[in-house]
Amino acid sequence: MQWIEISIVCERVATEEVTTLFDDYADNGIIEEDVENQPNLIKLSMYSDPSLDADMIKSDLKKRLTINNITCTNEDGLHVLENVSFEAFGGEVLGVAGISGSGQKELLEAIAGLTKLSSGSVIFHSPEGEDVDLAKYDAAQINELGVRHSFVPEDRLGMGLVGSMGMTGNMLLRSFRKGKGFFTSLKAPKELAEKIKEDLDVVTPDIDYPVRRLSGGNVQKILVGREIASSPAVLLVAYPVRGLDINSSYMIYNLLNKQKERGVAVVCVAEDLDMLLEFCDRILVLCDGKVTGIVDARKTTKEEVGMLMTSHKEEK
Repeated sequence: MQWIEISIVCERVATEEVTTLFDDYADNGIIEEDVENQPNLIKLSMYSDPSLDADMIKSDLKKRLTINNITCTNEDGLHVLENVSFEAFGGEVLGVAGISGSGQKELLEAIAGLTKLSSGSVIFHSPEGEDVDLAKYDAAQINELGVRHSFVPEDRLGMGLVGSMGMTGNMLLRSFRKGKGFFTSLKAPKELAEKIKEDLDVVTPDIDYPVRRLSGGNVQKILVGREIASSPAVLLVAYPVRGLDINSSYMIYNLLNKQKERGVAVVCVAEDLDMLLEFCDRILVLCDGKVTGIVDARKTTKEEVGMLMTSHKEEK
Protein backbone atom coordinates (compact mmCIF):
# COMPACT_ATOMS: atom_id res chain seq x y z
CA MET A 1 0.00 0.00 0.00
CA GLN A 2 1.23 3.50 -0.81
CA TRP A 3 1.31 6.25 1.82
CA ILE A 4 1.27 10.03 1.68
CA GLU A 5 3.69 12.08 3.78
CA ILE A 6 2.25 15.04 5.69
CA SER A 7 4.65 17.42 7.44
CA ILE A 8 4.13 20.51 9.53
CA VAL A 9 6.54 22.90 11.26
CA CYS A 10 5.37 24.12 14.66
CA GLU A 11 6.75 25.65 17.83
CA ARG A 12 8.25 23.19 20.28
CA VAL A 13 5.74 24.26 22.95
CA ALA A 14 2.98 22.97 20.68
CA THR A 15 4.58 19.55 20.03
CA GLU A 16 2.26 17.65 22.36
CA GLU A 17 -0.87 19.28 20.89
CA VAL A 18 0.15 18.61 17.28
CA THR A 19 1.26 15.05 18.08
CA THR A 20 -2.09 14.34 19.71
CA LEU A 21 -3.93 15.58 16.62
CA PHE A 22 -1.58 13.70 14.29
CA ASP A 23 -2.35 10.47 16.18
CA ASP A 24 -5.87 10.63 14.76
CA TYR A 25 -4.47 10.35 11.23
CA ALA A 26 -1.04 8.69 11.46
CA ASP A 27 -0.75 5.00 10.55
CA ASN A 28 3.01 4.54 10.94
CA GLY A 29 4.04 6.80 13.80
CA ILE A 30 5.33 10.36 13.86
CA ILE A 31 8.85 11.56 13.01
CA GLU A 32 10.32 14.58 14.83
CA GLU A 33 13.14 16.64 13.25
CA ASP A 34 14.95 19.81 14.28
CA VAL A 35 14.59 22.89 12.07
CA GLU A 36 17.94 24.34 11.03
CA ASN A 37 18.79 27.63 12.79
CA GLN A 38 15.36 27.64 14.48
CA PRO A 39 15.81 26.03 17.93
CA ASN A 40 12.26 26.91 19.00
CA LEU A 41 10.69 25.12 16.00
CA ILE A 42 10.27 21.43 15.23
CA LYS A 43 9.19 19.55 12.10
CA LEU A 44 6.67 16.73 12.59
CA SER A 45 6.00 14.24 9.78
CA MET A 46 3.63 11.32 9.45
CA TYR A 47 2.64 8.79 6.82
CA SER A 48 -1.03 8.15 6.30
CA ASP A 49 -3.75 6.84 4.03
CA PRO A 50 -3.60 8.60 0.62
CA SER A 51 -7.36 9.15 0.72
CA LEU A 52 -6.93 11.81 3.43
CA ASP A 53 -6.93 15.50 2.53
CA ALA A 54 -3.51 16.83 3.59
CA ASP A 55 -4.57 20.47 3.33
CA MET A 56 -7.57 19.82 5.57
CA ILE A 57 -5.39 18.14 8.20
CA LYS A 58 -2.88 21.00 8.20
CA SER A 59 -5.68 23.54 8.52
CA ASP A 60 -7.04 21.75 11.58
CA LEU A 61 -3.60 21.79 13.17
CA LYS A 62 -2.87 25.44 12.50
CA LYS A 63 -6.18 27.12 13.27
CA ARG A 64 -5.49 30.13 15.52
CA LEU A 65 -8.67 32.24 15.44
CA THR A 66 -12.33 31.40 15.03
CA ILE A 67 -14.57 34.46 14.78
CA ASN A 68 -18.25 33.57 15.28
CA ASN A 69 -20.97 36.06 14.32
CA ILE A 70 -19.48 39.08 16.08
CA THR A 71 -21.47 42.32 16.13
CA CYS A 72 -20.27 45.72 17.38
CA THR A 73 -22.17 48.98 17.70
CA ASN A 74 -20.90 52.55 17.89
CA GLU A 75 -21.94 55.32 20.31
CA ASP A 76 -25.00 56.06 18.17
CA GLY A 77 -26.17 52.46 18.38
CA LEU A 78 -25.34 51.73 14.73
CA HIS A 79 -23.68 48.48 13.72
CA VAL A 80 -20.02 48.90 12.70
CA LEU A 81 -19.67 45.10 12.48
CA GLU A 82 -22.60 42.76 11.91
CA ASN A 83 -22.50 38.96 12.18
CA VAL A 84 -18.87 38.71 11.05
CA SER A 85 -17.48 35.17 10.92
CA PHE A 86 -14.19 33.73 9.64
CA GLU A 87 -11.14 31.67 10.61
CA ALA A 88 -7.44 32.56 10.60
CA PHE A 89 -4.65 30.00 10.37
CA GLY A 90 -1.02 29.91 11.35
CA GLY A 91 1.38 30.28 8.45
CA GLU A 92 -0.91 32.52 6.39
CA VAL A 93 -1.57 36.21 5.87
CA LEU A 94 -5.27 36.99 5.92
CA GLY A 95 -5.89 40.38 4.35
CA VAL A 96 -8.90 42.53 5.24
CA ALA A 97 -10.20 44.81 2.50
CA GLY A 98 -13.02 47.31 2.31
CA ILE A 99 -13.95 50.87 1.52
CA SER A 100 -12.93 53.27 4.29
CA GLY A 101 -15.36 53.03 7.20
CA SER A 102 -16.49 49.48 6.47
CA GLY A 103 -15.38 48.17 9.86
CA GLN A 104 -11.82 47.00 9.13
CA LYS A 105 -10.19 48.87 12.03
CA GLU A 106 -13.02 47.96 14.41
CA LEU A 107 -12.59 44.29 13.51
CA LEU A 108 -8.97 44.23 14.66
CA GLU A 109 -9.81 46.23 17.78
CA ALA A 110 -12.60 43.78 18.61
CA ILE A 111 -10.21 40.82 18.33
CA ALA A 112 -7.63 42.66 20.47
CA GLY A 113 -10.19 43.36 23.19
CA LEU A 114 -10.23 47.12 22.63
CA THR A 115 -13.83 47.23 21.39
CA LYS A 116 -16.69 45.56 23.27
CA LEU A 117 -18.84 43.12 21.33
CA SER A 118 -22.63 43.25 21.30
CA SER A 119 -22.70 39.55 20.46
CA GLY A 120 -20.56 36.73 19.12
CA SER A 121 -17.30 35.10 20.15
CA VAL A 122 -13.58 35.42 19.35
CA ILE A 123 -11.94 32.04 20.00
CA PHE A 124 -8.15 32.01 20.24
CA HIS A 125 -6.66 28.54 19.64
CA SER A 126 -3.27 28.61 21.35
CA PRO A 127 -0.28 26.53 20.18
CA GLU A 128 -0.49 24.84 23.59
CA GLY A 129 -3.94 23.47 22.79
CA GLU A 130 -6.12 25.83 24.83
CA ASP A 131 -9.21 27.60 23.46
CA VAL A 132 -9.99 31.03 24.95
CA ASP A 133 -12.99 33.23 24.12
CA LEU A 134 -11.36 36.67 23.99
CA ALA A 135 -14.78 38.34 23.80
CA LYS A 136 -15.17 37.73 27.55
CA TYR A 137 -12.15 39.88 28.42
CA ASP A 138 -10.79 43.37 27.82
CA ALA A 139 -7.29 44.07 26.45
CA ALA A 140 -5.63 44.18 29.89
CA GLN A 141 -7.22 40.90 30.98
CA ILE A 142 -6.21 39.23 27.70
CA ASN A 143 -2.59 40.14 28.39
CA GLU A 144 -2.86 38.86 31.96
CA LEU A 145 -4.13 35.54 30.63
CA GLY A 146 -0.92 35.24 28.62
CA VAL A 147 -2.74 35.05 25.28
CA ARG A 148 -0.04 35.23 22.66
CA HIS A 149 -1.36 37.79 20.20
CA SER A 150 -0.08 41.22 19.26
CA PHE A 151 -1.76 44.29 17.77
CA VAL A 152 -0.06 46.91 15.61
CA PRO A 153 -2.63 49.76 15.49
CA GLU A 154 -3.21 52.37 12.84
CA ASP A 155 -2.43 55.16 15.34
CA ARG A 156 1.31 54.58 15.78
CA LEU A 157 1.98 57.36 18.28
CA GLY A 158 -1.33 57.15 20.10
CA MET A 159 -2.36 53.55 20.64
CA GLY A 160 1.05 52.19 19.59
CA LEU A 161 4.05 54.00 21.04
CA VAL A 162 4.50 56.87 23.50
CA GLY A 163 6.03 59.66 21.45
CA SER A 164 7.89 61.36 24.30
CA MET A 165 9.71 58.13 25.19
CA GLY A 166 12.68 56.55 23.48
CA MET A 167 12.92 53.00 22.22
CA THR A 168 13.95 51.63 25.62
CA GLY A 169 10.96 53.18 27.37
CA ASN A 170 8.56 51.85 24.77
CA MET A 171 10.04 48.36 25.09
CA LEU A 172 9.56 48.64 28.86
CA LEU A 173 5.86 49.43 28.39
CA ARG A 174 5.45 46.01 26.76
CA SER A 175 6.78 44.47 30.01
CA PHE A 176 4.22 46.43 32.05
CA ARG A 177 1.42 45.13 29.82
CA LYS A 178 2.62 41.61 30.49
CA GLY A 179 1.94 42.18 34.18
CA LYS A 180 5.44 42.82 35.44
CA GLY A 181 5.90 45.29 38.28
CA PHE A 182 6.98 48.89 38.13
CA PHE A 183 10.50 48.11 39.31
CA THR A 184 11.30 46.14 36.19
CA SER A 185 14.96 45.97 35.19
CA LEU A 186 15.91 48.12 32.21
CA LYS A 187 18.42 45.54 31.00
CA ALA A 188 16.04 43.42 28.90
CA PRO A 189 14.14 46.39 27.32
CA LYS A 190 17.45 48.09 26.49
CA GLU A 191 18.82 44.93 24.88
CA LEU A 192 15.61 44.54 22.87
CA ALA A 193 15.79 48.19 21.75
CA GLU A 194 19.38 47.72 20.62
CA LYS A 195 18.48 44.52 18.77
CA ILE A 196 15.54 46.13 16.94
CA LYS A 197 17.68 49.16 16.06
CA GLU A 198 20.36 46.92 14.56
CA ASP A 199 18.19 44.25 12.93
CA LEU A 200 15.67 46.64 11.37
CA ASP A 201 18.07 49.49 10.53
CA VAL A 202 16.20 52.01 12.67
CA VAL A 203 17.72 55.45 12.08
CA THR A 204 17.88 57.24 15.44
CA PRO A 205 20.62 59.20 17.25
CA ASP A 206 20.11 57.05 20.35
CA ILE A 207 17.75 54.40 21.68
CA ASP A 208 16.54 56.93 24.27
CA TYR A 209 15.80 59.60 21.66
CA PRO A 210 12.03 60.48 21.62
CA VAL A 211 10.35 58.37 18.96
CA ARG A 212 8.01 61.21 17.92
CA ARG A 213 11.02 62.92 16.31
CA LEU A 214 11.71 59.94 14.06
CA SER A 215 10.34 59.35 10.56
CA GLY A 216 7.15 57.39 10.06
CA GLY A 217 9.08 54.45 8.65
CA ASN A 218 11.36 54.24 11.68
CA VAL A 219 8.42 54.53 14.08
CA GLN A 220 6.65 51.67 12.32
CA LYS A 221 9.78 49.50 12.38
CA ILE A 222 10.03 50.01 16.15
CA LEU A 223 6.34 49.24 16.69
CA VAL A 224 6.28 46.10 14.54
CA GLY A 225 9.65 44.97 15.91
CA ARG A 226 8.43 45.31 19.48
CA GLU A 227 5.25 43.33 18.85
CA ILE A 228 6.87 40.44 17.00
CA ALA A 229 9.57 40.22 19.71
CA SER A 230 6.88 38.83 22.03
CA SER A 231 6.62 35.73 19.76
CA PRO A 232 2.87 36.02 19.10
CA ALA A 233 0.77 33.19 17.68
CA VAL A 234 -1.53 35.82 16.11
CA LEU A 235 -0.33 39.19 14.78
CA LEU A 236 -2.92 41.88 14.00
CA VAL A 237 -1.72 44.81 11.88
CA ALA A 238 -3.67 47.86 10.69
CA TYR A 239 -2.42 49.81 7.65
CA PRO A 240 1.21 48.73 8.23
CA VAL A 241 2.76 50.79 5.41
CA ARG A 242 0.47 53.83 5.26
CA GLY A 243 2.58 56.96 4.66
CA LEU A 244 5.86 55.05 4.40
CA ASP A 245 8.46 55.29 1.63
CA ILE A 246 9.08 52.31 -0.64
CA ASN A 247 12.15 51.04 1.24
CA SER A 248 10.41 51.13 4.62
CA SER A 249 7.35 49.46 3.10
CA TYR A 250 9.41 46.55 1.80
CA MET A 251 11.09 46.20 5.19
CA ILE A 252 7.69 45.95 6.93
CA TYR A 253 6.38 43.44 4.35
CA ASN A 254 9.51 41.35 4.87
CA LEU A 255 9.01 41.38 8.66
CA LEU A 256 5.40 40.23 8.31
CA ASN A 257 6.37 37.53 5.81
CA LYS A 258 8.94 36.18 8.24
CA GLN A 259 6.22 35.90 10.88
CA LYS A 260 4.10 33.92 8.43
CA GLU A 261 7.05 31.58 7.79
CA ARG A 262 7.35 31.03 11.55
CA GLY A 263 3.76 29.80 11.66
CA VAL A 264 2.15 33.00 12.95
CA ALA A 265 -1.39 33.86 11.83
CA VAL A 266 -1.11 37.39 10.40
CA VAL A 267 -4.31 39.42 9.96
CA CYS A 268 -3.58 42.56 7.96
CA VAL A 269 -5.89 45.49 7.20
CA ALA A 270 -4.72 47.53 4.21
CA GLU A 271 -6.14 49.92 1.63
CA ASP A 272 -3.90 49.03 -1.34
CA LEU A 273 -5.61 46.23 -3.26
CA ASP A 274 -2.52 45.50 -5.34
CA MET A 275 -0.55 44.97 -2.13
CA LEU A 276 -3.24 42.70 -0.65
CA LEU A 277 -3.35 40.56 -3.79
CA GLU A 278 0.44 40.24 -3.87
CA PHE A 279 1.07 39.85 -0.15
CA CYS A 280 -1.86 37.85 1.25
CA ASP A 281 -2.95 34.23 0.99
CA ARG A 282 -6.65 34.98 1.48
CA ILE A 283 -8.62 38.23 1.54
CA LEU A 284 -11.69 38.88 3.69
CA VAL A 285 -13.84 41.65 2.22
CA LEU A 286 -16.08 43.90 4.33
CA CYS A 287 -18.85 46.21 3.17
CA ASP A 288 -20.79 48.26 5.73
CA GLY A 289 -19.56 46.00 8.51
CA LYS A 290 -20.64 42.76 6.84
CA VAL A 291 -18.55 40.02 5.22
CA THR A 292 -19.27 39.96 1.49
CA GLY A 293 -16.63 37.42 0.58
CA ILE A 294 -13.47 35.54 1.51
CA VAL A 295 -11.36 34.90 -1.58
CA ASP A 296 -8.10 33.19 -2.51
CA ALA A 297 -5.65 36.01 -3.24
CA ARG A 298 -3.82 33.83 -5.77
CA LYS A 299 -6.94 33.21 -7.85
CA THR A 300 -9.09 36.31 -7.48
CA THR A 301 -8.82 39.58 -9.40
CA LYS A 302 -8.74 43.22 -8.40
CA GLU A 303 -12.09 43.67 -10.11
CA GLU A 304 -13.72 40.85 -8.13
CA VAL A 305 -12.48 42.24 -4.81
CA GLY A 306 -13.62 45.71 -5.84
CA MET A 307 -17.12 44.41 -6.57
CA LEU A 308 -17.27 42.69 -3.18
CA MET A 309 -16.23 45.94 -1.48
CA THR A 310 -19.37 47.60 -2.82
CA SER A 311 -21.66 44.58 -2.52
CA HIS A 312 -24.13 43.65 0.22
CA LYS A 313 -24.38 40.06 -0.90
CA GLU A 314 -23.25 37.61 1.80
CA GLU A 315 -20.69 34.90 0.99
CA LYS A 316 -22.35 31.59 0.20
